[in-house]
Amino acid sequence: MLACVRTAAVFGIEAVAVNVEVDVSFGLPMFTMVGLPDTSVRESRDRVRAAIRNCGFEFPSERVTVNLAPADVRKAGAAFDLPIALGVLAAAGIVACRAVEDIVLIGELSLDGAIQAARGVLPIAVAARAQGATTLLLPAPNAAEAAVVAGLRIWPVTSLAEAVRVLNDPATASLLPRPVPRAAAPVQQPDLSEVRGQGLARRALEIAAAGRHHLLLVGPPGGGKTMLARRVPGILPALTFDESLESSAIHSVAGMLPSGAGLLTARPFRAPHHTISDVALAGGGTIPRPGEISLAHNGVLFLDEMPEFDRRALEVLRQPLELGSMTVARAARTAVFPARFMLIGAMNPCPCGLRGHPARECRCTPLQVSRYCGRLSGPLRDRIDLIVDVPAVSSGALATAGPGEPSRHVRARVEAARAVQAGRHERGATRVNADLDGRALARWCALDAAGAELLAAAADRLALSPRAYDRVLKVARTIADLAATERVGRDHVAEAIQYRVDVLP
Repeated sequence: MLACVRTAAVFGIEAVAVNVEVDVSFGLPMFTMVGLPDTSVRESRDRVRAAIRNCGFEFPSERVTVNLAPADVRKAGAAFDLPIALGVLAAAGIVACRAVEDIVLIGELSLDGAIQAARGVLPIAVAARAQGATTLLLPAPNAAEAAVVAGLRIWPVTSLAEAVRVLNDPATASLLPRPVPRAAAPVQQPDLSEVRGQGLARRALEIAAAGRHHLLLVGPPGGGKTMLARRVPGILPALTFDESLESSAIHSVAGMLPSGAGLLTARPFRAPHHTISDVALAGGGTIPRPGEISLAHNGVLFLDEMPEFDRRALEVLRQPLELGSMTVARAARTAVFPARFMLIGAMNPCPCGLRGHPARECRCTPLQVSRYCGRLSGPLRDRIDLIVDVPAVSSGALATAGPGEPSRHVRARVEAARAVQAGRHERGATRVNADLDGRALARWCALDAAGAELLAAAADRLALSPRAYDRVLKVARTIADLAATERVGRDHVAEAIQYRVDVLP
């Protein structure tokens, strides 16, 4: 007897429909699986057999053949366990075949028949609705995540026996409570008021947050670079629904969405250690998975001690900084991950960190300083909008300085500037100044005569590349937005150029 059930697999952050065809026929008892299964899928034979028997069902004594279609796409992951088990039971006549026609099944089985949570449920739910499915039967811990997608019946189950009962008697499924998506637990963000001094760096943080510009903080150890960077999420606007959906889908595929949570509500803040590999940063694997760059989508990627990162890992940043996406090509397939994030880098001015320190002597040679700073290539520096000197703060200044401006006041100005930027464009188009390009750049960043003259002189003196020239315009536009000024003037350009003067040799 032949039975077919529907499931889905996630490749990149896209879900691909997979039909699980099960044939139970006479012949020598054997359980075979075809359709390019990887090791984790082939091992499901033992999990499925044990789960069926431990739930009180009889495993077919005939030959069982499972085909995962399409056959030219490699299948990976344990989420195929439940569809395979229900396909076997449907082919054996224990589950009515009509009951699984319009249902997408997902779940990993334990040997006792319990159903474990799966990764990538949110993009699977989106794809299931787009492909005309009406019902999603899935592990209970993933129910709130899938419930975010309207237009689908969600049947959460905890065991194989419960899944069989629900499929054979849908009336029992209608009695299940509708899962209510809940937000992930809010994270208490550190406040900017805790930072003493560093007025220039605080101003740069506000500009960077208002236009989603990339920022590099340069200064001696203990100057407050990390402290400043970790307070950026507190001055960023709240995630919109579309942004939350995108970020949640990426974290779902990576298996990092909190159990029982619906959508992320806080902007991601990723701070990988400098020993991270280029693959972990960019994403990859036989079946490409998102890396730290994509996990920071719609949020902040903070690279502390930036020159200590491997050169190959740093150069991976070039494409996403320019295009807002990360393309990962592997032998099996090519995946494109969203990667629109705000990069914040922090570094010392030299290997010992004391270059330019007012009270302590730097013993690094010019060659050592040059080699250290040269770990950030010219093309990568060119893609960073603001480079800011963060000098050491004396103990006397720390003792006498009062608390700084709180994050909520800065966030209010950032939100106002973002609202101005969003109002210039149609829904779905460019939303922040960092994304301005082509005609939009020429239209919204037009300078007055004094500003154009100043920028032309600065471009010649600083030898700005065309990319750097455009980035100065974008930063000047953001400064004007913070000042609630429609026209970009000389003062805005002058401040933007100030952040373009490289403090590194």
